[in-house]
Amino acid sequence: MQKIFRPNPNSFKNTFCVFHEESLDSLKGLSVQYQSKSGSSYYYTTLGMYRLSNHWGRLANSKWRLEPLEPETESKIKLGFAFWANFYPDNAVEELYYLEANYVKKTVSYQHKNNPNYDNKAILRTSFETTKRIKQIRNLLTLTSWAKYFEYDDLDFLRQQIINELIFTNKSLDEIKREIA
Repeated sequence: MQKIFRPNPNSFKNTFCVFHEESLDSLKGLSVQYQSKSGSSYYYTTLGMYRLSNHWGRLANSKWRLEPLEPETESKIKLGFAFWANFYPDNAVEELYYLEANYVKKTVSYQHKNNPNYDNKAILRTSFETTKRIKQIRNLLTLTSWAKYFEYDDLDFLRQQIINELIFTNKSLDEIKREIA
C-alpha cells in the first residue's frame, strides 16, 4: 500500500500560487485528502497539489489563481494543479508582485517576484498597489472613453504605451497621461 502524502496544514497560509487547469482525468487513482467548508476538494501528491473548486482568487489568507485550459472549459468546477515549489509567501507590506499584460487577449495579471520567469524589469509593488494598477489597466484595455482626450492614430498602440508605463515605472496614471497628451 502506498503511503499517503500530507503536507503541513499551515504550509498554505499566506501564500500566492498560480494553478494550471487540468483535465478531470488527472484525478484517476487519487482520493480526496481534504474537503473545505466551501466545497473545494484537495488532492496531495509528492509533486504538488490538485484543487477541485468552483472559486479561485482570494482564499481566506491566500491568493490562488487558476490559469485556464485553452480552449476554456464550460464547467464552473475546475481542476487546477500546482507544484509545491510554486507556492510563494504573501503579505500586505512587502513589494512582492509585478504585472504582466497580454495585449492580444486584453488581460492583465499579477505574478510573484519569486516566479522564475521574473526578469526584474517590471516594478515590484505591494498587494494594494498591485490591485490599484490592475484596475487602471483593465479600464484602459476595455474602455474607450478615456481616449477622447488624446490625439492618436492607433488606439491599441496608445493603450500599450500607457500600460507599459504603468507596469515598468512608478509614475501615476495622471503623470503618464500628461506626458503622452
